Amino acid sequence: MQKIKIIIRKEWAEVFKNKMVIFSVIFLPLMLTALPLGILYFTQDAGMSDFSSEMPAEFEAVCPEGLSGGECFQVYMVSQFMLMFMIIPLIIPVNIAAFSVVGEKTNHSLEPLLATPITTAELLTGKNLAAAIPAVLATWVGFAIYAIGTILISQSPGVTRAILDAKWLGAIFIVGPLMAILSVNFSLIVSSRVTDPRVAEQLSAIVILPVLLVFFAQISGLILINQQLVLLMGLILMGVDALVLYLAVRLFQRENILTRWK
Repeated sequence: MQKIKIIIRKEWAEVFKNKMVIFSVIFLPLMLTALPLGILYFTQDAGMSDFSSEMPAEFEAVCPEGLSGGECFQVYMVSQFMLMFMIIPLIIPVNIAAFSVVGEKTNHSLEPLLATPITTAELLTGKNLAAAIPAVLATWVGFAIYAIGTILISQSPGVTRAILDAKWLGAIFIVGPLMAILSVNFSLIVSSRVTDPRVAEQLSAIVILPVLLVFFAQISGLILINQQLVLLMGLILMGVDALVLYLAVRLFQRENILTRWK
């Protein structure tokens, strides 16, 4: 455990010198948090009104009983952008983990590390935690700011409860960390196979595409984010994380890394 802690401290000391990493950890969560809060603020008037006509099916699907048509519209609009919180635990690890191997090789700090008696499992565990912890904490802090902002901005307790319901809590506190683990290990795989930090970051960003597809599918009405879908995503991610972690350990060949990159 002591070796893992040393790796984490070493990783943070190096990667947080990168301005892009600092931007992604601090400013990106604030920007993505501001988006649903802005939607909530600018739909206040709609939330206080009531629609005389029958509500569209999309509104009814996300609207709990007892809310007016205007409140349902507000809940629907804000819910479209809640998936922004799923992007945070994917983007931040990409910027950290993609630099983790190839960046160290470029800075000539990888060889001494690989020459130590630390095992590959300990090494990758340390790099996993070093990239995942900032991503998860940034996601949770961003959501906490969003929750406080929702309570302050929303003029309807029903709207607040609907926006901060169980499915989004599960998505943030369960699915979010699983996504961070997936992003870290995918980035480590890419980083250990390429020789340019910029290429590593660009290829690692592919992991964001599934969330973007879900986001656009939700906006277009093809799918509906509910508790069942969040639970299914969590179960799938557990299996995918285990597979990607296994591949990361298998593909991380420290001897080849040392001899191939001159």
